[in-house]
Amino acid sequence: MPRTADAGCQLQAQNAETADTGCGNGFAYGSDPWYNKIRLKYGQTAVCRRQKGTGMKAIHTEKLTKSYGRARGIIDVSLDVEEGDFFGFIGPNGAGKSTTIRTLLGLIAPTGGKAEVLGRDVTRQKTELLREIGYLPSEAAFYNGMRVKDILAFSADLRKTDCTETARELCERLELDRNRRVNELSLGNRKKAGIVCAMQHKPKLYILDEPTSGLDPLIQREFYSVLQERNEEGATVFLSSHILSEIGRYCKHAAIIREGRLLVSDTVENLGHTGVKRVVLRGVDRLPQLTDATRIKQEGELTTFLYNGKSDTLVRELSGYSFDDISITDPDLEEVFMHYYAQEKED
Repeated sequence: MPRTADAGCQLQAQNAETADTGCGNGFAYGSDPWYNKIRLKYGQTAVCRRQKGTGMKAIHTEKLTKSYGRARGIIDVSLDVEEGDFFGFIGPNGAGKSTTIRTLLGLIAPTGGKAEVLGRDVTRQKTELLREIGYLPSEAAFYNGMRVKDILAFSADLRKTDCTETARELCERLELDRNRRVNELSLGNRKKAGIVCAMQHKPKLYILDEPTSGLDPLIQREFYSVLQERNEEGATVFLSSHILSEIGRYCKHAAIIREGRLLVSDTVENLGHTGVKRVVLRGVDRLPQLTDATRIKQEGELTTFLYNGKSDTLVRELSGYSFDDISITDPDLEEVFMHYYAQEKED
């Protein structure tokens, strides 16, 4: 049974012109029917609905902001991630994912708002905090002359922890040669070394920035198997990605960030259940012209579109067309994501 969407702020509408995550992250939507569906689903009042949990939040932010002068960073990001969650942070390059992560780690100071990770303030208690986090940057850098085994030992020594056995097991599962020097490693193997450094001490919280870039599909699968095992043991996983199939397959909750602002945070399941349907017609005699259809595409004998109207209206309008077969399903996560970003181009 899926958990309720208490890991973040559900998207709601404040009025006919502005939608809000309930945490001050407003964005214009005008007459966009997709946002209207979300407004009807979550209610008219812009509030941040969080259920009372029995444990502390692994990540808690309130209006977290980072400004780089004239350059945009992140703006009023309010987000909750429960302990034990497997959380995906979605957005393309430049959306603010890495800035959010670095601020959560205390690596850069926020301009405004607050952030707590594992119950600790990220600015005042970051030294204690980092001992309990496994962090993987999007691009890990190592000393070229060192061998992989020396890097892993050095990382473990910084934490005053013996990780020899765990590191050996992870290297075997990820097919990483511990005797190779850093300058001899491919991009994928450098990524593996970073993964082992982040995971060998078995932290309470994993914060992973684009963890699978450079990994081949088989290693990606094994990597997620390890993450799932750690999550089942009680660890919290927070990872950023632009590979939506990964988020949909492995994560319980997800948030979408655009232009430094959080658009929506909910269960992965609920993100695809906004009332909008994906319709596929096979062998239709002509391109459908439907009132509530968007993103109409035709490839060969298949015609697809998103439909946000009433089912009986769809059936009635399609009765005027001839086609061989029809499929009506919920949109996948990629289509949800693309819809939000299509709105950015229109604004």
